[in-house]
Amino acid sequence: MKKTVDFGGRPFHFIGIGGIGMSALAYVIAKRQLPVSGSDLRPNHITHKLETIGAHIFSKQEASNLEFFQLQKNENLEGSNNHDYSNQSSAQLPQVVCSTAINTSNLEYRAAIENGCPIFHRSDVLAALIAEYESIAVAGTHGKTTTSSMIGYMLLEAGLDPTILVGGEVKAWEGNARLGESPYLVAEADESDGSLVKHAPYIGIITNIELDHPDHYDSLEQVIDIFQTFAQNCKVLVGSIDCETVRDRIQPSVTYSLYPDKGADYYVTDVDYRADGSRALVWERGKALGVLNLRLLSRHNLSNALAAVAVGRILGLEFGEIAKGLATFEGARRRFEFRGEVDGITFIDDYAHHPSEIRATLAAARLQARPGQRVVAIFQPHRYSRTLAFLDEFALSFAHADLTVITDIYSAGEANLGQISGEDLASEIGKYQENVKYEPTLCSVCEYLLKTLRPGDLALFLGAGNLNQVIPEIIAAIRQPAQATS
Repeated sequence: MKKTVDFGGRPFHFIGIGGIGMSALAYVIAKRQLPVSGSDLRPNHITHKLETIGAHIFSKQEASNLEFFQLQKNENLEGSNNHDYSNQSSAQLPQVVCSTAINTSNLEYRAAIENGCPIFHRSDVLAALIAEYESIAVAGTHGKTTTSSMIGYMLLEAGLDPTILVGGEVKAWEGNARLGESPYLVAEADESDGSLVKHAPYIGIITNIELDHPDHYDSLEQVIDIFQTFAQNCKVLVGSIDCETVRDRIQPSVTYSLYPDKGADYYVTDVDYRADGSRALVWERGKALGVLNLRLLSRHNLSNALAAVAVGRILGLEFGEIAKGLATFEGARRRFEFRGEVDGITFIDDYAHHPSEIRATLAAARLQARPGQRVVAIFQPHRYSRTLAFLDEFALSFAHADLTVITDIYSAGEANLGQISGEDLASEIGKYQENVKYEPTLCSVCEYLLKTLRPGDLALFLGAGNLNQVIPEIIAAIRQPAQATS
């Protein structure tokens, strides 16, 4: 018999609670006044925030962590988070939540199996939440975080008070999740491990479909199968027909496009891509709705906004409400995020780690760059499998950069089989561009950039790993050159 997630009072324990997807779930559950604990080997601002709303965080992953709620009862204590652990349900061994990254060598995971704890993948918990609401789930290879954040922000600004779970942090709700009181939930739905098939939202969105996770999928056809199952689970499916795979293999019931001649339900004309955002006239099935102004740059974000428009209209919002909300949306953290400007050098942090994302991000940077301003791309490849599978595509993705700096590959837990390296990628890019530099470590990247960056540069730090950690260090060193050389 299939186990079901219990939101009736039984506690939850998250192994790796500090991750962006896990922490969003933990936040919503804790805000629903359910007992939450979790472990993470690297405490951060996210785990600290979870502690402030009542979650108990362990900095070590040990089997004894699972006994926390039982010990609370035995000691007849009430936790400082205002949860009453003396009741019977809280005293049970917890429901254990983990991600694909957790394996059987993990001590907590092994203890959970031995003790008979219900064990759920994080996608199981998200699917259970999606089933409780009139949910909007955003799927797609690229643009999920921005699109889901846009939709959540739009509904929030329209007074619909949604619950939101996204894969990035958004200033409007000061994090990656919020608990609302309305029937609406907006969630980012991930396809990376095949768990997308578990979700059955009221409205599903598919932004595009490409092969992005060769560590899990052998072919694009396998990815399409996952999206087709997701599409069948949705009551209403919204999709971009600018992606041929979505158009031909998914055939969504509500469509959007940046081009008026494709026959989409929602499309734009009179488009103006500017350095400070975008402007376009939006059409709905041949009728002009009005002008949409965005702060976000470039065509891919206008496409994301069209998905939000379609969702808003399905939910009965007037276009004026939709446009007013989207006009003030500032984007999610690590999506072309401004990190500072010093000595005339602008620092941007972006999560782009797939060739298509890099091309789109650098195109937006080129649009924003002033005449004579250099676009400097600093890229940390993410996963050996992805770098090897898309080596040719990566080599062509940096055309909009005046200078490209490549680091060694961020493994994300993958074993290095010796088939590919950051230096190999730099060599391939060098076949198409002159100014390419390989700097293997974050330390050498810092040293090189401190010698190379000059006033007026637009420096983009790209990747899903830890490259962005060097940005504050570089900014500080430029501000205080004496300290940097001492």
